[in-house]
Amino acid sequence: MATVTSKDGTRISYVRTGSGPAVILVGGALDDGAENVPLAEELARSCTVFNYARRGRGESGDTAPYALAREIEDLLALVSEAGGTAHLHGVSSGGALALEAVAAGLPVSSLSVYEVPYDMTEGAPRRQHAFAERLRVLIESGDRDGALVHAMRNWGSPEEQIEAARHTPMWPGLLELAPTLVYDVTCLGTGVPSTERLATISQPVLVLDGELGAGFFGPAADAIAGSVPHSRRRTLAGQGHVADPEAIAEVLLAFHLG
Repeated sequence: MATVTSKDGTRISYVRTGSGPAVILVGGALDDGAENVPLAEELARSCTVFNYARRGRGESGDTAPYALAREIEDLLALVSEAGGTAHLHGVSSGGALALEAVAAGLPVSSLSVYEVPYDMTEGAPRRQHAFAERLRVLIESGDRDGALVHAMRNWGSPEEQIEAARHTPMWPGLLELAPTLVYDVTCLGTGVPSTERLATISQPVLVLDGELGAGFFGPAADAIAGSVPHSRRRTLAGQGHVADPEAIAEVLLAFHLG
């Protein structure tokens, strides 16, 4: 594990594997980089992969107050470490961060995103605002358990699943990451894609979703692809929100390196 120092002095930890063109993996909510390890291993057969822990997660530091611009600066530090340019792949809310970063001018050659959780149903911005405000109150009061449960309910997890999760070995680790849920909410903004910002992206963008979640993630992927000028759109057969690393690596390599 290595580190880079972001503009505000925050140390960002990452694992570098493989050789070849640089690909930076951007994880989603409640992920310290561990979820992307299998994908990193697959991509490392053809690429130099930077799998990092976003600020406030794992071995990465954090500096208050949080701002989306600081996360974009973290990515810029990683791109600089990669030699000044890279390909970018964002998963879930990490895809929203990646889109915002590229729209802000991050020097990347291409971008791919998988199942960015924008909500395209009626009333989404109002619901997103209410969810975010309650989440912030819970985190600021120190109620990490309440914040985590609040988020899981918002994501559609049934009560029995939440209660079962509380009794698993992973729960303490999730509680450690709970404060960063506010960061993911910030990356998603109003909860719907900003057409005007996405329209400024000039790089090629691959917008992906999985067949199993197409009912929710599909409309969001369509909206992203419809906003980005140079986009490609694809649904991966048989895949859910955590895609099979071999299946998605093949698609990513063909897009970014092909």
